[in-house]
Amino acid sequence: MVTSAAGVLALLDESQDELKVYALEKLNELVDVFWAEISDDVSKIEMLFENTMFKHRQLAALVASKVYFHLGEYQDSLNFALKAGQLFDINGTTEYVTTIISRAIDSYIEQRRAQYDDPSVQIDKNLVQVVQRMFQRCYDSKQYSQAIGIALESYRLDMIEESILKGDQPVLLASVLDACVTVVQHLAFRNKVLQLLVKLYHNLPKPDYISSSKCLVLLNEPKETADILVKLIKGTDDDRLMAYQIAFDVEDNATQEFSNKVKSFLPQPSPPPPKDPNAMDTDHISPSSEAVVIQGPLDKIHSILSGEAAIRLYLEFLYRNNKTDLLILTGSKNALESRNSAHHSAITFANAFQNAGTTSDEFLRQNLEWLSRATNWGKFSATASLGVIHKGHLSQSSALLAPYLPKEGLSGSVYSEGGALFALGLIHANHGTSVIPLLTKHLKATQSEVIQHGAALGLGVAGMACGDEEVYEQLKSVLYNDSAVAGEAAGIAMGLVMLGTGSPKALDEMLQYARETQHEKIIRGLSIGMAMIMFGREENADVFIEELCSDKDAILRYGGIYTVAMAYCGTGSNKAVKRLLHVAVSDVNDDVRRAAVTGLGFILFKQPNQVPRVVQLLSESYNPHVRHGATLALGIACAGTGSEEALNILKPLTKDSVDYVRQGALIALAMILIQHNESQSPYVKETRELYQKTIADKRAELLAHVGAVLGQGIIDAGGRNVTISLRSKSGYDNIPAIVGMAMFTQFWYWFPLAHFLPLAFTPTGVLGLNKDLEVPKFTFTSNCKPSQFAYPPPTKPPTKEVVEKVKTAVLSTTAKSKSRQKKKQEEEEEMQVDAKPEEKEEKEPETQTLENFVRVVPKQTKYIVFDPKGRYQPLSQTVGGIVMLKDTKPLEPEELITLSMSLSAKPKSEPKPPQAFEHSQ
Repeated sequence: MVTSAAGVLALLDESQDELKVYALEKLNELVDVFWAEISDDVSKIEMLFENTMFKHRQLAALVASKVYFHLGEYQDSLNFALKAGQLFDINGTTEYVTTIISRAIDSYIEQRRAQYDDPSVQIDKNLVQVVQRMFQRCYDSKQYSQAIGIALESYRLDMIEESILKGDQPVLLASVLDACVTVVQHLAFRNKVLQLLVKLYHNLPKPDYISSSKCLVLLNEPKETADILVKLIKGTDDDRLMAYQIAFDVEDNATQEFSNKVKSFLPQPSPPPPKDPNAMDTDHISPSSEAVVIQGPLDKIHSILSGEAAIRLYLEFLYRNNKTDLLILTGSKNALESRNSAHHSAITFANAFQNAGTTSDEFLRQNLEWLSRATNWGKFSATASLGVIHKGHLSQSSALLAPYLPKEGLSGSVYSEGGALFALGLIHANHGTSVIPLLTKHLKATQSEVIQHGAALGLGVAGMACGDEEVYEQLKSVLYNDSAVAGEAAGIAMGLVMLGTGSPKALDEMLQYARETQHEKIIRGLSIGMAMIMFGREENADVFIEELCSDKDAILRYGGIYTVAMAYCGTGSNKAVKRLLHVAVSDVNDDVRRAAVTGLGFILFKQPNQVPRVVQLLSESYNPHVRHGATLALGIACAGTGSEEALNILKPLTKDSVDYVRQGALIALAMILIQHNESQSPYVKETRELYQKTIADKRAELLAHVGAVLGQGIIDAGGRNVTISLRSKSGYDNIPAIVGMAMFTQFWYWFPLAHFLPLAFTPTGVLGLNKDLEVPKFTFTSNCKPSQFAYPPPTKPPTKEVVEKVKTAVLSTTAKSKSRQKKKQEEEEEMQVDAKPEEKEEKEPETQTLENFVRVVPKQTKYIVFDPKGRYQPLSQTVGGIVMLKDTKPLEPEELITLSMSLSAKPKSEPKPPQAFEHSQ
């Protein structure tokens, strides 16, 4: 047994190379045990490596590498391991091998990223060889996912392609697409990967056009998207189904501008030819066979891309499944002082949230007298809430709001008129092509700053990301009037119209005016507007971000922080997170610090599990503004997840000593627990009781009351059929939702902006359609207990207290006599009547059969199974949202679900607006 390496080390001093080689071979075997002893002579081993005449330099490098590894000098160990060449066995499983390989890959990734931005950077050839050997090792063991992971991190596009082609292409392509969206932070490289994926998807034996279209949306390639649609329309019935599914996905994931461009590249649907009443049918010359085949599907594609089809379906879904609990609203209304405008507005917002998209304004109709108490901006918010309730009711929007819209020659309440214009924009949110001219007309025709405010906000939300220069110029003219109220809305709307364009002209004009005006409201509106223009621009926004964040004006720095949040939204960028964390603890302005913490939620919403750890210490900050920002960051990033970590952080903040911190915590709780019941989270019951207790507490601060009421509205939003999701069902950024959430956070300064939150509400249902875009009846299975994802039970109405009468005094002898008689009677009944069998409780079934157009919450989707032998099979693997169904028995008659008449019939008569009255202080 060897007890020392001294004898072997002595051989290193010999003159013969054979003895030195023998010594190195033995040291290589003994180094893991005697590394401490060998380390005293490591200089001799290094000298052997440096001797160019020594033929076994690589062996010396390997021994030196192992010695430095045991000494904890990992960089030196890596350097010598790279010089050991083939002697460094990457297939080893020892701690030394795994550690050095990990260090080598990390070093390679760092150098490759530097080289990608600066081609002059040189990478160590030995390091490249080790990494290439690692790739080969992955190929030999068929671990293609590992190879792709290294290639993505090191920006090796060639190795990504090679790995995909060697493995299971459909599976690997899907994983690369997902990683590309969630992991890859470099914008230019991400676009190259997406271009590669488009090519590979098209080269599959059966091309995957649905996935390639998702890539094209991210690449902003409307022409190629339109080409795919045209190609599929000319194909088989299955191809046309795929075209419809792609169109729905494009409408769901893309901006309004992108969808309009795709429509412009498609053949335009021609109107039906005029029919001559005197001509016979045989005289009519039919168009070409191709036109006959294409025309019907083309009309459907145009309808889908315009958003009309999806909006109509989701509106029907929310209307049919509405489970709004009006007793909750009524209880809150009765508990709060209605003369307080903040209380009144909070109830208005809660009603709008709970009934968002359901078209149900029953609460308002039942409380007309209470509604008439709204004054000034409260009346503005109350009228605007109709836009939230009827969101998506495009065909009847003008008729619904007719009593409140401005009319020529008639003067009404400017607050109702301004709110109605905002409501019109909310109804047509992100699909405002048809109402933009009307809103622009009202914006031009009035000098009232309140009406201008409503019209500008309506234009912003309806024309979101349309990039219309004419609308932008009209808003700019309102801005230059230097009215604080109208100018703030104009600044926001300018940003929304130019959302994500990065327009240098717009940025220069807005920044210049922000530095010239004296109105803080205008500066704040322009700051948020500029952040919207930089939406999704990532590193292209860095120069502008630096300019805003270094400005001496705190409001512009505030805008700079929101620009960081919007530009890097959902990327998880380490650079952006570091900047926000630095500002959160260093800026001298509380508003800027609060915005920095809130911004973390936007950047990290695709990694919700990380956010509680990031904001844990910030939630315990001495600064209440930072604590408030932490609550919103948790609510935004963990919305709809029911995250216990986030809830554990928020729970103590609901008892914070500062009112607006408690307000933020109450709102964030609702965001996280939306669409959760007591079976899913024990916090649900506790949270609902907390809302009721806070609202009923007369001593609670005003802001706590508002937070609790808003929380009640959010947790039951959309008739309990929507969730808050900043990601689309395909996993990409849900642009309207992100914008809506960012605008909602501005309610800190201006309550009416709370109406933007419903843009983040996403209906959660399975809506299956056939080839004619009709709704067939079919069933599918949910492999979980019905109670697990059931609606919360409705609130029980309060019972009337009955005053009990005082019992008559009974003598003890009388009581004993009655007791003996009762006992005797019971014994006789037992002798006469047989014992009843015990009733067994019915066991809850383990599965549930669901029908088309039913609610399926996000956590439930993994339990959903379609019968493989069923008539209808989903075309897309994504469960949830609008799904095209393949009919396996097309010759049999179909049973369809009739859409509600409420969507096409005339709307119910609106209540008359409250009579004019004067407001007295």
